[in-house]
Amino acid sequence: MVIGAAFGAVITALVKDLITPLIAAIGGKPDFSALVIRVNGSRLLIGDFINALVSFLMIGVAIYLFVVAPINALNARFRRGEAAAPATRKCGECLSEVPVGARRCAFCTSQLA
Repeated sequence: MVIGAAFGAVITALVKDLITPLIAAIGGKPDFSALVIRVNGSRLLIGDFINALVSFLMIGVAIYLFVVAPINALNARFRRGEAAAPATRKCGECLSEVPVGARRCAFCTSQLA
């Protein structure tokens, strides 16, 4: 939990101090977080919102790459050796395929063991 909070702070600082100034340099503004839109005297802090959005996306990508993808790969490696349980079996009388949980054959109505 503590490491996750510290990681979030690091990503937020990375976005605020490195990435968004680079984006702002392309746009010609010296400070990206200072982008403000005024509507009827109200200030909409678009720059701060974009900082938060980029931070959220970077944290999501990092969690996916460092947590989700390795766990999925590990699960796939463990399941590679497992054989799937059969869903059907053969009737002893008519040799038709019946579900594993069936008590009678649907074709010949014989009792299944």
